[in-house]
Amino acid sequence: MNQSSLNRRLIQIFGTLLGISVAVWVLRGIGILTFIPGGIIWLLLLGAIAIGIISYAQRTWWRF
Repeated sequence: MNQSSLNRRLIQIFGTLLGISVAVWVLRGIGILTFIPGGIIWLLLLGAIAIGIISYAQRTWWRF
């Protein structure tokens, strides 16, 4: 797997995690997904942030 395809995959994962976490947050706020604890939403958001940082670092600092 070369660098550009790895970075593309990381950005896709970042977008997916961020989209899911925002959708769950909005649906929980509306009252549809009230059974999901707030910790799960935080884990999704922190996971998206971590993947975003890894993607940025892989693109700029890790030159293989």
